[in-house]
Amino acid sequence: MHLTKRFFTMNTLAVLLSIGLTILAVIIFVAAYTKVFGREADTKEFQKVFEVRAAISEIKREALTLGFEHLLDKKYQQELSDRVNVLGASAIILVGREVLYATQNYNKIDIEKSLMMSGDRSNRDEIELDGKTYMFTRADYKLPSGETGILLLLAPIKVKTSFYMLLGIFTVSFFTVVFLLMNFWISYKFSRGIILPISRLKDAAMKIREGDLSGEISEEGEGEIRELGRTLELMRIKLKESVYLQQKYDDNRKFLVSSISHDLKTPVTSIKGYIEGIIDGVAKTPEKMEEYLETARSKAILVNAMIDDLLLYSKLDLNQLPYHFEKSDLASYFEDCVADHKYECEKANLSLALRNELKEPVKVLIDGERLKRVVQNILDNAMTYAEKANGKIDIILRETRTSAIIEIRDNGKGIPEDKLPFIFERFYQVDPSRKSGSGLGLAIAKQIVEGHDGKIWAKSAVGEGTGIMISLKKF
Repeated sequence: MHLTKRFFTMNTLAVLLSIGLTILAVIIFVAAYTKVFGREADTKEFQKVFEVRAAISEIKREALTLGFEHLLDKKYQQELSDRVNVLGASAIILVGREVLYATQNYNKIDIEKSLMMSGDRSNRDEIELDGKTYMFTRADYKLPSGETGILLLLAPIKVKTSFYMLLGIFTVSFFTVVFLLMNFWISYKFSRGIILPISRLKDAAMKIREGDLSGEISEEGEGEIRELGRTLELMRIKLKESVYLQQKYDDNRKFLVSSISHDLKTPVTSIKGYIEGIIDGVAKTPEKMEEYLETARSKAILVNAMIDDLLLYSKLDLNQLPYHFEKSDLASYFEDCVADHKYECEKANLSLALRNELKEPVKVLIDGERLKRVVQNILDNAMTYAEKANGKIDIILRETRTSAIIEIRDNGKGIPEDKLPFIFERFYQVDPSRKSGSGLGLAIAKQIVEGHDGKIWAKSAVGEGTGIMISLKKF
């Protein structure tokens, strides 16, 4: 429920509850009052008023059944006088404004007022005469002369003004107190449910503005306030993650610059040394000069490959390298890969073979060029660390119910278990003494495989070789 609706509902309930409690309190007050002062203080008086009202109404009803001439009969007038005297009431018989008979003397002004009030078509049946309250009723007769005959009955009422005044004061006072208490309760509830949480949210927002993202924002309050707290907490978490990632990216950049500077320095220094040797005449024979130039060229190629790897990794890390996915047959794709690298492996005295263990053709969604870079990097590592004379590299294709599994396995010396978790990190070398590349090969492979929504991992045993595993979704 919205705050405005909740506030309106609570105030409405406060008013209704105040009225209900006031009514209950008035009932209890009246009951207690009559018990203390006796029923004659109120109940009998109300009963008497009711009886008098019923009696004069009966007189009026009987008079209307008689003719106006009967009202002028002395015997009826005596009987009428006796009946109204018992009730403490009085009767007046008039023709027009002329009084023909009255059981009690009234001045003309009071009689005129009584006629005007009784002739009023309102439902009033009480009148104030000479400081006293009377209830009245009248019977009208149409006379042959065209005038109106009137029987007017008046009965005094004793109004217990002190009791009603006391009851009125009690009612107003009780309602005021209850209503103020209810409003205090509503203010307290809103203070706990809205004002205090908003105050805490304000403090939390100020801490966020000052860069303090460590404090957790609790979800408290009601409705929109709780939702606001949840939203601010999510914002704080996102900001904290953003700051962490930004710091991580900054650290990565520093690490990249430091590492690549260190890795480039060695081949560049070597190139510089060989070129200076040629200039200084160290390489005097054509054969020696060719050797120096070839070495410088190979070092320059290595530097160029390192720079290419660095640029590729940076683009992959920043998600700036687009993928062009196509549905491809897994076996056919790796048959082409084996054909592309077979000559290179044979030249390095290594055998490269494809083992297809798929029961039926498997389709995968891949970017062919990017995945070739993954295969190239893994094969480069396998060729580098294959030390046996009968070096062998196998590409094995398997499948599970939902995935295609590619394993590229060599029979090299293997990777120690304690180093295995780090081989996909940037610039990591299992054997630093045999450093021959940028150290980004497997890191690039990991980025590309994850860009295919796949997974890559390694399994190895020292002395038995290493297997790099790739999992891709089947389509």
